[in-house]
Amino acid sequence: MSFSNAFETHILQYVFTTTSLTRPTSYYVGLFSDNPAEDASGTELSGSGYTRIQTTFSVSGAVAQNAALITFPTATGSWGTVTHAGVFTASTSGTLIAYHSLTASKTIASTDVLQIAAGSLTITLD
Repeated sequence: MSFSNAFETHILQYVFTTTSLTRPTSYYVGLFSDNPAEDASGTELSGSGYTRIQTTFSVSGAVAQNAALITFPTATGSWGTVTHAGVFTASTSGTLIAYHSLTASKTIASTDVLQIAAGSLTITLD
């Protein structure tokens, strides 16, 4: 995954300044129909039952992974083609922390359920 510009700024402030930063207390996974890019300018899905899903992460060494299966709600209409996933600081609005393209894009039709297996959403520092 890549970090967003906003989160990269937070990291640099934390490491190199005495600026007081507020740590997120919850994390949410959202889906995009295009690349959100580091400036978070992509198109997040909306409507037809779509919502971000609260997620917990486990960390080992320089890798964070989703600790459990992520299950999005049943689509009540077409969501279109999902190409990217992102981690946010809130269930709506909030700050995009990191994002990545899916291994394969997925078209979500009415009654489909999208799941992300535990441990398959990884964020690595190298």
